Amino acid sequence: MEKKVRIKQVRSRIGHPKDQKATLDALGLRKINQVKELSLNPQLEGMINKVKHLLQIEEI
Repeated sequence: MEKKVRIKQVRSRIGHPKDQKATLDALGLRKINQVKELSLNPQLEGMINKVKHLLQIEEI
């Protein structure tokens, strides 16, 4: 069974490096309190780990 994760942007991207902003864009998060449900894979885990200080993460 595929693991799913629900990610929510809880902190602003303002003042953070360009690569972190690009990672949020790639995850589909553009505004605070925006939520996405995604299937977990190694690439996604790395992206989430890079910006985990801006996110709230919940396994489904």
